[in-house]
Amino acid sequence: MMNLPLVLRGSARPFVLVGGGQVAARKLLTLLKAGAQVQLIAPELHADIAACAGNPLLSIEQRPASLTETFDSGSLVVLATDDAELNAQLAANARHSGCLVCRCDQTGDNDFIFPAVIDRSPLLVSVSTSGASPALTRYVRQRLEAFMPQDYRDLGAFAERLRTQVKQQLAAPLRAGFWRRWIGSLAPELILARQTERAEAVTADLLNGNSEQQGEVYLVGAGPGDPDLLTFRALRLIQSADVVFYDRLVNPLILDFIHPQAERFYVGKAKSDHAVPQEGINQLLVDAARTGKKVLRLKGGDPFIFGRGGEEIEELAAAGIPFQVVPGITAASGCAAYAGIPLTHRDHAQSVRFVTGHLKNGTCDLLWQELVHPGQTLVIYMGLSGLPHICDQLMAAGMDKSTPVALVEKGTLPDQKVHVSTLQDMPGYIAGRTIQAPTLTIVGSVVSLHERLKWR
Repeated sequence: MMNLPLVLRGSARPFVLVGGGQVAARKLLTLLKAGAQVQLIAPELHADIAACAGNPLLSIEQRPASLTETFDSGSLVVLATDDAELNAQLAANARHSGCLVCRCDQTGDNDFIFPAVIDRSPLLVSVSTSGASPALTRYVRQRLEAFMPQDYRDLGAFAERLRTQVKQQLAAPLRAGFWRRWIGSLAPELILARQTERAEAVTADLLNGNSEQQGEVYLVGAGPGDPDLLTFRALRLIQSADVVFYDRLVNPLILDFIHPQAERFYVGKAKSDHAVPQEGINQLLVDAARTGKKVLRLKGGDPFIFGRGGEEIEELAAAGIPFQVVPGITAASGCAAYAGIPLTHRDHAQSVRFVTGHLKNGTCDLLWQELVHPGQTLVIYMGLSGLPHICDQLMAAGMDKSTPVALVEKGTLPDQKVHVSTLQDMPGYIAGRTIQAPTLTIVGSVVSLHERLKWR
């Protein structure tokens, strides 16, 4: 049978903690943080316990606990000595006095246990394996903590203040409906984005019975492909969006995080094949936001690095649509890291330059002379089809024909491949092979490190 999880006010009952080692120190710090009054009995004290000696909530009796130790009725007794026989006897004594017992050495002899706590007060999340596996408890807590930034404190405090206001302003039958509308509104995300004034305005409209008239657009970078490279903020917005417009380079596994009831629209682009023209995408974002929806514009890599994100938010700004931008790991950084090619290195490159091999007018006419510098790594996005021309132009501009070149195919994905050649030989290399987009080209001395540093 499962244990019953309860939230106990730390000041509700006095605690007695028997033991002075590392385990006892961890329990003591938790109890003091919760505002508990603690009597500690131990002959020797861990450094962390000694450091708490001046705390008014703590009284220390520096002596060994005896087998005949007695406890005040109603106390909560925590036994953390390394003497199993002593712990067993003290547990019996405590229960005889009407106390509840936590034995740190014996999970089967507990009346209560300490869960792992994610503290975003007033929001608390506890994780427990009922004492069966403390290591698993800690592991799960760490995983959950990563998805709950400290800003959840502000969200909890806002909701706590709002609860009083709701009770004063709304009749009891209306409150549940309000909270459903509020939690599904823009307000919680605005609080997490530290836009409290806007959250207050949205909340006031809902309290007054007004529907939200305008939504918001989240311009989110989905990274180079591997879902593990998403930022926590990106994942949260993906999961909460009402409507999603996504690109060709977004991994389908990332799309699985979208809420099942959210609307999805593919607006991807490939060479000479645009599902929706850029101007059309801009208008779709504006129109969807005007219906009051949370609109997610999901783009591969980073939206501001060759992602046309700037063009899209210009349109949103002109239309007066609120928006947020969430950066993603750009392909240059992600693919290079997964290929074992550091973009900068003291012995090889002191600068890095990003260029696109596909310009707005469909050409690949770059300022080639500016791209040829010693000690620089050159990263070329979207350059696969024009790679022979790129190599020729770089050599014509003075770049050494033996300069190493890496072509990272499907970077960060399970079927990633890294093709290495030289500036002179790469056109012939790709001519005899089938290489699939997306690809990223890295030119420079750092490519020579790939064979030694590759880890995938």
